[in-house]
Amino acid sequence: MSTAFYFLAILFMFAVVVVLIRGLVNMMKGGSGNTSNKLMQARVVLQFVALVFIMIALYLSQTGG
Repeated sequence: MSTAFYFLAILFMFAVVVVLIRGLVNMMKGGSGNTSNKLMQARVVLQFVALVFIMIALYLSQTGG
């Protein structure tokens, strides 16, 4: 079961990188501040979700689940 959480954590970490890059590209192009703000909010939420899945995977690997 911890393997599933491990792969989900990697998936969400990849999503964080994608949103971060999109935000940087938007800033470099001089895009909308509203879009940058929404991308930053999405990145923070994705980081939180990734951290939760990392913690669950670590917990399950320690308990043998």
